[in-house]
Amino acid sequence: MENVLKPETMPQTSASVRTNLQLGIYKIIDPLVKLLIKMGLTPNMITTIGLLLNFGVAGIFILGAEEGNRGDLRYVGWAGALVLFAGLFDMLDGQVARLGKMSSTFGALYDSVLDRYSELIMFLGICYYLVAHHYFLSSIFAFVALIGSMMVSYVRARAEGLGIECKGGLMQRPERVVTIGLFAIICGITSHYKGDFKIYIPGVPFHVFETITIFTAPIVILAILANITAFKRLYDAKRSIEAKENSSKS
Repeated sequence: MENVLKPETMPQTSASVRTNLQLGIYKIIDPLVKLLIKMGLTPNMITTIGLLLNFGVAGIFILGAEEGNRGDLRYVGWAGALVLFAGLFDMLDGQVARLGKMSSTFGALYDSVLDRYSELIMFLGICYYLVAHHYFLSSIFAFVALIGSMMVSYVRARAEGLGIECKGGLMQRPERVVTIGLFAIICGITSHYKGDFKIYIPGVPFHVFETITIFTAPIVILAILANITAFKRLYDAKRSIEAKENSSKS
């Protein structure tokens, strides 16, 4: 027995847009899930495949850094496609665990740990690419996004270890994966058809917009929102802890 369906992708009874979207996705992928179960794949196997695919994502970014030039953004597009494909496995493992009745406590731990490794490896590739092509400021924001992504998960894990439920936020893992993957694809496609275009404003010593901005601007937004989400979870956990302490005193 292996993974439990992870909390961030577990269907809920609330009527939120996010939950309804998740439920819709599950309906689409459930036939594939049943096929994987018949093939004998376990949730931990699927989680491991997701990790290996993220090694591939980093590899494409690094290859683009070493072999491509500054305006050659096709590597970004292909990496984005693989990010989304790897993200699919992030959903499949939980569904295989649920539908295949293979849930386990260790599976949940294994899934969470490999998710963190996957994200670290993906951001390693992104930062390597941006630094290699001298997008220094963007590389800083990518690193800040990485910090936020890790802290969103860490605050939740630490709070739940103290018996405090700590969920929600604007940039949970599915949103981060979709944001990076989707805009990377759009960046690569735009580069293919429009080339590396730039927008100048007289008197401004840098390009206010260029093709890579399609990819890097969402990373900036992700960096801000992920860290806001982490602090919001920390604040919510603080309130819950204080409420528990006050109720125990009364």
